[in-house]
Amino acid sequence: MGRMNRHLVLLAICQGLFLTNNVTFVAVNGLVGLQLAPQGWMATLPVTAYVLGSTLAALPVSRLQARWGRKRSFQAGLLVAMLACALACLAITLRSFSLLLVGTVVAGFYAANAQLYRFAGPELVGPAHKERAISLVLAGGVFGAFVGPNLANASRNWLEVPFAGAYLALIGVAVLALGAVSLIEFPPPPAASGAAGTGRPLRELARQPEFVVAIAAAALGYGVMNLLMAATPIAMQQCSHPFSSAALVLEWHVLGMFVPSFFTGSLIKRVGALPVMTAGVVLNLVCVAVALSGVDLMNFLVALAALGVGWNFLYTGGSTLLTQTYRPEEKNRAQGAMDFCVFSTMMLSSFSSGALITTSGWTWLNTGSLVPIALVSLALLWLARQRSLRRAAA
Repeated sequence: MGRMNRHLVLLAICQGLFLTNNVTFVAVNGLVGLQLAPQGWMATLPVTAYVLGSTLAALPVSRLQARWGRKRSFQAGLLVAMLACALACLAITLRSFSLLLVGTVVAGFYAANAQLYRFAGPELVGPAHKERAISLVLAGGVFGAFVGPNLANASRNWLEVPFAGAYLALIGVAVLALGAVSLIEFPPPPAASGAAGTGRPLRELARQPEFVVAIAAAALGYGVMNLLMAATPIAMQQCSHPFSSAALVLEWHVLGMFVPSFFTGSLIKRVGALPVMTAGVVLNLVCVAVALSGVDLMNFLVALAALGVGWNFLYTGGSTLLTQTYRPEEKNRAQGAMDFCVFSTMMLSSFSSGALITTSGWTWLNTGSLVPIALVSLALLWLARQRSLRRAAA
C-alpha cells in the first residue's frame, strides 16, 4: 500500500502540472486571441480549439490506452504537449492566429490523456479507497492553482513578444510531468489477455440511470465552469481590472476547484455522490448570483471561487458515480464516453463564452449559464426518483 501511495502522489503531481498548463492556457489564450483574432468575437477561439482537439482525441486516446497501457499513452500526451506549446510560441511571435489555433488543437491530445489521470488513480489502490484516490489525484490541481496564474503573470514579458514566454515555460512544465509519469508503475490493462472487445457495449452501459447522470453532471458542470472561466480574463479587462487581478481571480478559482479534493472523496464515501453533486449545483447558483451583483474585484473572486468548488463536487461526484457502472474490462469504453461528452460540452461553452462576452457582456453570459445548471438539477432529481422507485420495488 505504501508503494501504491507513492505512485498515487506522483500521479497527483502530474495532475498539478497538467493544471498548471491548463490555467496558464486559460489565462493567456483568450488575451492572445483578442490580440490576434480578425474579429473580437473570435477571441476565445484558441480556447475552443484546445477543447476541440480534446474532443477529437478523447475516444482515440481511450483506445490507445487500452492498447498501449496508461504509462505509454500519458508519455505520448506529454510529448505532444511540448510540440503544441512550441507551435503556440511560434504563432504569437509570427502574429499568426491560424497557427495559434493549430497549436491549441494539437494540445488537446495532451488534455485528453491527462483527463484520465483521475481514473488511473483508483487502479493504484485497493477497491475500498477508489473514491479517495480520484479525489486525491484531483487535489494535485492545488499546485496548478498557485503555479499556473503566477507562471502566466511572471512569464508574459520574458520575451519581446508579450505572452510568448508563457508558452515556452509550459514546455518545461511538460518535461517535469514526463519525468514524474515515467516513475509510476501502472497495473497492466485488464483486457491484456486479448479480450479487447469484451464487456457490454456502450448502448447497454447507457441504459443505466447512474451512467447517464454521471456523464450529464460532469459534462454540464464542466461546461458551466468553462463558459465563465474562459471569459473571466476578458471580462475583467473590459471592466478595467489589470492582468495581475485576473491572475489572482483565476488562482482562487482553481484553488476552489481542487482544495476540496482533499475531503470530497471522504464526503462522497460518507453521504454518497448524489448529495455532493446537489451541493455543487447550489454553489453554481451562488456563483451566478454573486457575479450578477457587481463587477468589483471581490465579485469576480468570490463568484469564481464558488464556481470552482461547485465544479469539484459535480466532477468528482460524477466521476465516482461512473466507476460504479462498469466492469474493469469496460473502463476504457465508459471513461472515453464520459470525456468525449465533457469535451464536446466544453467546446460549445468555450465558443459561446467568447461570442457572448464580446457581444452581450458579462451579465448575459451569467444569465445564460442558468440553463445548463437547471438541466443538471433535473438530472439529479430524475436519478433520485429512479433510485426511490427501485427501492420501493425491492
